Amino acid sequence: MKIYRQDETKELAKILKNDGVICVPTDTVYGVCARINSVNAHDNLVKIKNRPTEKLFPIMCADKEQIESIAILNRRAKCLIDTFMPGPITLILKKKPDVPDYVNNGKDTIAIRMATSKYIKELIKKTEAPLFMSSANQSGKPICTSLNEIEETFPTLDGIMDGNVILGEASTIVDCTCDTIKILRDGPIKMEQIIEALKNSGI
Repeated sequence: MKIYRQDETKELAKILKNDGVICVPTDTVYGVCARINSVNAHDNLVKIKNRPTEKLFPIMCADKEQIESIAILNRRAKCLIDTFMPGPITLILKKKPDVPDYVNNGKDTIAIRMATSKYIKELIKKTEAPLFMSSANQSGKPICTSLNEIEETFPTLDGIMDGNVILGEASTIVDCTCDTIKILRDGPIKMEQIIEALKNSGI
């Protein structure tokens, strides 16, 4: 399979617009992605990941405006976005009613991240849609840590963006839909930092 330079976002966006699945380096781990505005792209990602259909994919957006196009933001969510995004944090938010059911199996919540590198942001902008972004592993298996592992694990990928992963640790997952903030998965951003940010914003 072809490995693309990070600045070849136009070529990679073309693959995504054709319902392809590619691998990209994020700030936390290597990820495999597909555009969210195509059920065929979604199903191709499910197949490549060998992922149970009831397990939802996180969504990566280019910026706050794109997050607001698919999710409902309360004061706490806006504070955490402004404080920690882009960064190694995933927020569970209420989805907007017009988001298609296949995006999250008809549930009323979605998991949102923001692109941390300019190349991933460019890729999302040129694809003209947020991306399903899942860690580069077969469902239930360890996450790939090199391009060689990715090629062996996903022989049917449509392309790979070259680049290095910085943190090597999955993002902190924070549920913003309940009365109190909950961390669903520990990661680089800790509860103490979240509480401090909310306190400083008067929330």
